[in-house]
Amino acid sequence: MNWSIALPELVLSVCGMLILVIGVLRKPDATPLAAMLTLGAFLIAGMLVLTRPDGVGFYGQFTVDRFAVLTKTLILLGAALSLMLALDYNRKQGIARFEYPVLMLFATVGMMGMVSATNLMTLYVALELQSLALYVLAAFARDDVRSSEAGLKYFVLGALASGLLLYGISLVYGFSGTMDFAALAHALTSPGAASTGMVVGIVFVIVGLAFKISAAPFHMWTPDVYEGSPVGVTAFFATAPKIAAMGLFLRIMAGPFGHLLASWQLVIEIVSVASMVLGAFAAIGQTNIKRLMAYSSIGHMGYALIGLAVGNQLGLRGVLVYLIVYIFMSAGTWACIIAMRRQGHAVEKIEDLAGLSRTDPGLALAFAVFMFSMAGIPPLAGFFGKLYVFLAAVQSGMWTIALIGVLTSVVGSYYYLRIVKVMYFDAPAAAMDRRASMIGFVAAVTGLFTLFFFLFAGPFVAAAGAAAAGLFG
Repeated sequence: MNWSIALPELVLSVCGMLILVIGVLRKPDATPLAAMLTLGAFLIAGMLVLTRPDGVGFYGQFTVDRFAVLTKTLILLGAALSLMLALDYNRKQGIARFEYPVLMLFATVGMMGMVSATNLMTLYVALELQSLALYVLAAFARDDVRSSEAGLKYFVLGALASGLLLYGISLVYGFSGTMDFAALAHALTSPGAASTGMVVGIVFVIVGLAFKISAAPFHMWTPDVYEGSPVGVTAFFATAPKIAAMGLFLRIMAGPFGHLLASWQLVIEIVSVASMVLGAFAAIGQTNIKRLMAYSSIGHMGYALIGLAVGNQLGLRGVLVYLIVYIFMSAGTWACIIAMRRQGHAVEKIEDLAGLSRTDPGLALAFAVFMFSMAGIPPLAGFFGKLYVFLAAVQSGMWTIALIGVLTSVVGSYYYLRIVKVMYFDAPAAAMDRRASMIGFVAAVTGLFTLFFFLFAGPFVAAAGAAAAGLFG
């Protein structure tokens, strides 16, 4: 059975149960301890991920390869950064409870299982483990009506997406007789081997996964959940789950359904274009920065999907480079948003950033770096993320989607630059409160990575290329 192949996930699960017991026994002062133990568990799991040999376990239902190693490392990084950002915020908002890091830990276990799944049933179990924890996290501020509403909306729409995904899985199983990725890939070696029912099943699977990455037109939950959830939870939603869902998307489409590229390529192109266009235009009129970042994330997933639509190793390398860059940009941006506090209260309006460059130049500079990077302005990291997916599309002759990507990126630059304009050219508002050192640390580390990525991009691009090659066997 080779259970040791899943040692990082098993260690995280055991740590989660132990932290839960410790939290119950030491409830009055358990939250800081639970958070530190969870960060330690993430570190141990990361070391195990990087040192585990490649292989297959649990009778072919779980795999570890270079693709899984890269995506799991990014998931653990995103989870750790999000937890660090949430600690001080939760304490100040009065929602610091030991269950928070435990829920994040079990969600992370599900995410890691998603990117190693090689069976449709394993895929679904891991996906639901992640989703159930995220539903609770969205409603974690139970005394806040917005948070409760966000959790309910996410749960209802998430259940709908899970139903669509299950329906697709049942169709794939019904028309192929197997749920195993390798067996599916063998059975679908030629486009003619897929019946109409099989193609319909694949489309439903795409719809279910598109919901998880909040790609248009399956994005309807994203703005409300981002706005209503506590900011620490939103930072988590914007990082690790995005990596996990996209990693699962890449594995299932390039693996068992890879030979049917001609059957599903147009669907991915439509979802990608819809996401880029919606992300570019819907964010223009937003005044709440959390909603703006929700539409921004929809647009970024659209850019990443260009690489999946290309459908070859070069395209998948572009997606993975994009994800590496995105997790640092996103974590840093949310660090700056969490730092937006005035007179003890969190503020969320873009106008609250007015004149920030004069009252808090360090925060304004970090925010500007992330906004320029998300707009794709060279030589910041965001430029290279878009460069590699556009390059893959152009080299594959997909000029139209590459051109749409460039044009929507130009349109999207407007609302990123508007934030910079408000910070540097508007009349100053009252100064922000002094931020916690942990938030400053995350903003500084991610900001330096984003700013100087061009100096050390080679190893990351090489790692993404090796992971893409591993996905193609």
